[in-house]
Amino acid sequence: MEDFILSILEFFGKAWWVEIKTESPRCTYYFGPFVRKQEAKQHQSGYVEDLEGEGAVISSLEIKRCKPVILTDYDENETEGEEKFPSLSHYKSKSFHE
Repeated sequence: MEDFILSILEFFGKAWWVEIKTESPRCTYYFGPFVRKQEAKQHQSGYVEDLEGEGAVISSLEIKRCKPVILTDYDENETEGEEKFPSLSHYKSKSFHE
């Protein structure tokens, strides 16, 4: 039942997503979707830890309802040849901190 609700929320752009912007590399990452905002909050720290573990510098984090088309959006002005970070869109962590 929850999968059905999530698919409806996704279709209408009402699912919750964790949006993390990084300075280095300059990217926007979307993690989700989630049915409830609280569920997204519970998983956000795992996403932050993974990105920081890869050397990314987090500039902002927001939990919001949206319908992202691209889950990992790189800045086009990023220097060619620099390592890009993978999309971790379905990773779910059990830890929580802000």
